[in-house]
Amino acid sequence: MLILGIDCGSRVTGYGVIESLGRTQRAVGYGAIRVPAGKDLADRLRFVADGIDEVVERFRPSEAAVEDVFQHRNVSSAFTLAHVRGVALLSAARAGLPVASYAPTQIKSSVVGHGTADKHQVRQMVTLLLGLQEEVKPLDVSDALAVAYCHASLRNAGALAG
Repeated sequence: MLILGIDCGSRVTGYGVIESLGRTQRAVGYGAIRVPAGKDLADRLRFVADGIDEVVERFRPSEAAVEDVFQHRNVSSAFTLAHVRGVALLSAARAGLPVASYAPTQIKSSVVGHGTADKHQVRQMVTLLLGLQEEVKPLDVSDALAVAYCHASLRNAGALAG
């Protein structure tokens, strides 16, 4: 089963596709959708949607998983991130993919073992768990792989329906 993980960002949206074979997961592809500077919100959202559509077309995942919006001190940033997340959910749904959503603490717990891990710890563990030869950059990409890994882990543990 191929799982698409998405880490939403207003400037960089990370994606990671993993293959889940029982208790074994491996990275199939990953990267970043980088929005060009100077775009207004509507154009940024369209750019992210087009990027996700291309990833889905290229890898043909069976399911998708997205990180929940977390609390921001800046309300404007939280709203923008929520818009990007909505676009990611819509793109996955248009492709007919079942979509799961996970809290950041749940993703960190699944990958690192505790929900207070920092992004660098997540990246290090994703590199080890997926047997990657080099550290994944930027952090948005390793976060996306972590989202996919979390989904696979919960699915394999029987915590998900279907």
